[in-house]
Amino acid sequence: MPIYEYECKACGHRLEKLQKISAEPLKDCPACEADELSRLISAAGFRLAGGGWYETDFKTGSKKNLAGEGGKADKAPSKDGAAA
Repeated sequence: MPIYEYECKACGHRLEKLQKISAEPLKDCPACEADELSRLISAAGFRLAGGGWYETDFKTGSKKNLAGEGGKADKAPSKDGAAA
């Protein structure tokens, strides 16, 4: 479900609302109760949920699960800037 951003034209109150794509846009402002709420055009917002498909999918071989296995990504660089 996308996160929509709204602004009231009457009082300037802004809010975000998690809604289904098929849901009707909000119209009533929760701050001043005016019928002046309008949906803003902004960058798409989304929420990652679940077991971490973004962490494990589309990776092959030794690149899978680098963050959790103490791989090269976890090692700090040495004094000369090279990975230890």
